[in-house]
Amino acid sequence: MTRSCAVMKTIAGLSVENTMLSDGRQNAPPMVSTLWKHRARWLAALAFAGIVPAAVHATNPVHHAAPSAVPGQQHIVTYDRYSLKIDGKRIYIWSGSFHYWRLPSPSLWKDVLQKMKAAGYNSVEIYFDWDYHSPRNGVYDFSGVRDVDRLLDMANEVGIFVIARPGPYINAETDSGGFPGWLTTIKGKPRSPATDYTAAYRQWLSHIDAILARHQITNGTGSVILYQVENEFHDTSPGGRRYMQEVEQKVREDGITVPLTGNHNAVFQGGVGAVDIPGYDSYPLGFNCSHPEHWEGFYAYREERKARTRSPLSFPEYQGGAFDTWGGAGYDRCRQLTGADFERVFYEGNIASGSTMQNFYMTYGGTNWGWLASPGVYTSYDYGAAISEARQLTSKYDQQKLMGYFTQTVQSLAKTDSQATRPPDNAALRLDGRINPDDGTQIYILRHADVTSTANDTTHLRLDLSPRKVSAAADSSAAMPLSTSKSYTRVPQQAGTDLRINGRDSKMLLANYHFGAQDLVYSTSELLTDVTAGSRDVAVLYGRTNEDGETVLRYPAKPEVRVISGQVATRWDADHGELRLNYKHAGLIRVAIQNGQKQLLLLIGDNPSATTFWKLDTRRGPILVRGPYLVRTAKVTANDETIELTGDTDKPTRIEIFSSGPAREVRWNGVRVSTTSTPSGSLLGQLEGPQPVSLPPLTNWKYKSGAPEMAADYDDGRWQAADRTSTTSPLWNGRLPILNSDVYGFHHGNVWYRGHFIASGTEKGVSLFVKTGIHDGNNGVFTVWLNGHCIGTGSGGKKYLKFAHADLNTGKDNVLSILVENMGHNQEGHSGAFKDPRGLSVATLDGSSAALSWKIQGNRGGETPVDPVRGPLNNGGLFGERMGWSLPGYPDRDWQTTTLPKHIAEPGVGWYRTTFKLDVPVGQDVPMALKISDDPSRPYRALIFINGWQMGRYIDDVGPQHVFVLPAGILNPHGENTIAIASWSTGQDGGLGEVSLVAAGNYRSALHVQLVRSPEYSQKAYGK
Repeated sequence: MTRSCAVMKTIAGLSVENTMLSDGRQNAPPMVSTLWKHRARWLAALAFAGIVPAAVHATNPVHHAAPSAVPGQQHIVTYDRYSLKIDGKRIYIWSGSFHYWRLPSPSLWKDVLQKMKAAGYNSVEIYFDWDYHSPRNGVYDFSGVRDVDRLLDMANEVGIFVIARPGPYINAETDSGGFPGWLTTIKGKPRSPATDYTAAYRQWLSHIDAILARHQITNGTGSVILYQVENEFHDTSPGGRRYMQEVEQKVREDGITVPLTGNHNAVFQGGVGAVDIPGYDSYPLGFNCSHPEHWEGFYAYREERKARTRSPLSFPEYQGGAFDTWGGAGYDRCRQLTGADFERVFYEGNIASGSTMQNFYMTYGGTNWGWLASPGVYTSYDYGAAISEARQLTSKYDQQKLMGYFTQTVQSLAKTDSQATRPPDNAALRLDGRINPDDGTQIYILRHADVTSTANDTTHLRLDLSPRKVSAAADSSAAMPLSTSKSYTRVPQQAGTDLRINGRDSKMLLANYHFGAQDLVYSTSELLTDVTAGSRDVAVLYGRTNEDGETVLRYPAKPEVRVISGQVATRWDADHGELRLNYKHAGLIRVAIQNGQKQLLLLIGDNPSATTFWKLDTRRGPILVRGPYLVRTAKVTANDETIELTGDTDKPTRIEIFSSGPAREVRWNGVRVSTTSTPSGSLLGQLEGPQPVSLPPLTNWKYKSGAPEMAADYDDGRWQAADRTSTTSPLWNGRLPILNSDVYGFHHGNVWYRGHFIASGTEKGVSLFVKTGIHDGNNGVFTVWLNGHCIGTGSGGKKYLKFAHADLNTGKDNVLSILVENMGHNQEGHSGAFKDPRGLSVATLDGSSAALSWKIQGNRGGETPVDPVRGPLNNGGLFGERMGWSLPGYPDRDWQTTTLPKHIAEPGVGWYRTTFKLDVPVGQDVPMALKISDDPSRPYRALIFINGWQMGRYIDDVGPQHVFVLPAGILNPHGENTIAIASWSTGQDGGLGEVSLVAAGNYRSALHVQLVRSPEYSQKAYGK
């Protein structure tokens, strides 16, 4: 061995995967933490010795405590080419994306996390939005709806790992891709080593990393297991690599010790700036929700898997839905595009490719409340996700649960190699195989060779089973492991039966699988999960309704078989010790198998039956619960006599519990449930559904005109003068004065400009160039008044507007009043496009050389908003927003009484206010929304405020959104609420349509919601 190889072995050995504590836990020696701090020096030494630094990545030691671990207990995270490992135990990362900043009600964060955990997710991937936390340079807010500590505490309590993605850039269809508004004015290139950009992002990372570091699993008190550096960054120039390296160094300086990941599509997998676990983004169906039936082919990433010699095949972003654009098809179509069939075919396809790390973007999308969105997307960010924007479980959630339980149950899945398979006897179908090299477990994925096929096909398989390896510690006393290779030339074996792939479907089948005291030879049913409860094993299998199923188990002697319910044919093969069960998937079949002292309860269902099961961990081991809409938590009391469950029901529901131990009592949401024992050895009870809820009609509307700025005599004396003559922005067009609203600290929402000039009487019109933000052809708008007379409305870009001579005041002051919409800043990419100016850019009088002097006004306070609780993204520059008209408690007694719908004949802004009371029964969760119904040809756009929070941007003549979710906590379900709507009529037939409340669902629930404390109107804060 050369000296350099010895150096490598010494440092690589610091993975300490073989270091054991006296209690059997694996741990690192005390020197590891100290040595880790000097990792940069090690890499330098290795480079000096001529050794490739990337060789260290796969063996970096990282301490960790799992969410369920004892606080303060030390643990280790490592990884190799197969999977991530925690304390030496491999885990399959099954993760979903969730954005806390798109759900401004912290009580509901826990609701989403619990729903993810209940579906089998072991991880949640979270972007942290710099823009959301920093209203101005040097100022950061992590309180209230921005309390990241609270969020991470919730994740730890729920028992779900966190993959942190703090950027600095995040994309995510959010304003500036997550860069704060104040960053638009820097000179340096973003995502580069530029001095001013570097100072800015280091400031952000110092704040967010301090929080993330203390929630790392390395500290024994948190659940952060991975940290992503940057986002979709592909700049491999020397500057780009240096930037990545400097970000990584900063992160390590800040105390981040978990592995660093990336979603840079094979970029930064080696060399300067390399991350520990590189990964891929993949959206194979794209974002055209208008054609949800159209699928593209499946790309298998097989070569990429082979290339991963030190880290797993990772998908930090795999398609979990699709965003929709203004004027788009709507999220119901996006959910159809990426429905359960897509999930089965493509996610199982990734398993066939050998991936052990999949994160789905999104699992809960949420709401682009306020001005969070980039120009392309509207208020809803539902994304067609598994959990809807209203926090409801969808058919996609059901399918995610089926696969999620499988990935967490079959631990052998976390280490597999590709296995050669015999082609199905139907050439239209494809069979992929994987095998665990340690225990011989085999996984087969069957689908159409052409994933876009909608044909219905049947087939039989030939399975070649290799000898199954049994560890010395395995309890196989009641099982007969396969000791020699064996082939099954026709599966299913039963005459007259077959395997079906109907349309766009995929099946993930197990063979050579050991669980509890059982040996599964193979099954043409899919495994949901299995648990061991005392002396009994319970397994849940499922398949498509009315399709054939065949399961073969191996025993040393003929077992006793008792069919509790359903129809099952059994056959015992004494020569091979195999019990074969044949059945059709319909409802729930129950079969009890007794083999000596060991028992097996097989629960064989169709897909709808399988989705009614919930698996939860307790101190006595896992239990299965069947029936309720949602089961959140399970606990067994110290005396083992009571099982305490929490969850939700959407109707009166039977509940069935499969558990071990002498439990005599079941409590659901704190209330005792009367139960009886069943022939299946389970407890059966009845749960109540929710009480009916009636929503009040929205009446008693008040109205007031809300654009006094259009008038010639409006006093703009306190407004800022828009007279800047210099800027650091590289996108400045060179025209003076500089009118870009960002330069004046107005980064979000609508902005007013007032241009004064002394008219000579020869003025014919004005040429304008306005930047409102554009995506896929949809622009923001602007409306122009001359001395109070509307002269036109335009979309972003160039516009010439004529003057009527009668509107001019010759020899006197004249005023051009321009209301400009800012649809949001562009996402950055690599070019600095987020700096593209917003607002008025150029204004030139036609027919006159008169000078124009400009005043500008956006949101009250600019970068120091008057309402820090709701934050800088909540309000723009409309008069009513600046005066507090959107807030509860505003004195609107002198406003005009009106009814809806209301028509307004002239362009302008009108405000509508009403209050209503809710009395939702305690213990119920009723997701609500506000709906606007109107003729889609009417040209107006509206801002919707609920209790002062801007929860909707509505464009009547563009769409597609008409229903706006009002999250509990922002909405008060047990008291008075205030709705304020600002409607900007951009044409001659504006106003506001009919407005109503709608309920998305009704659940008796364990969810407890706290109201978000936020200020009401006060004369002191909002006086003129």
